[in-house]
Amino acid sequence: MKQNRIHLALTSQYLEEQVDKALDTLDAFTHGMISLTPEERKGMTKMGDKSEAFCRLAIDVFKQNENILPKTFDMEAYLLDLATLDLLRARLVRLNRISQMISDTEMALGSDLMVNSLEGYSYLKIAGKSLGLDDLREQMGARFSRRAKKNADVMPQH
Repeated sequence: MKQNRIHLALTSQYLEEQVDKALDTLDAFTHGMISLTPEERKGMTKMGDKSEAFCRLAIDVFKQNENILPKTFDMEAYLLDLATLDLLRARLVRLNRISQMISDTEMALGSDLMVNSLEGYSYLKIAGKSLGLDDLREQMGARFSRRAKKNADVMPQH
């Protein structure tokens, strides 16, 4: 084989007993969390690094001067948002790292499969002719077939 970037053997039993159990726990953890639509994300006021510094300063100022805020301002909910954000962030960093490793592993496995399938296909094109494998070679070769553009669909405009 030309490429073997990763050698990983997972069993269904391990995945079901360990990983799926952990995922079930994480699913239960998300109770109360929300999913936003792309439109909601686009229209939402976001907090970047500079905005976060502003928000943290605002919290300090508001805690020391609660009398400037209207009675409808829910300081308890406001402070809870910050505390929850801080608690979630540490976990999100770990989850993103794990998610990236899984994505990278999936990509490496797919790359190994594709590179080695192409290598085997090149051997099949040469050696398969004498072994009666023409039909299988043609089926595999369909992946590389190019469709001709229909001239009728593309009309030049003058």
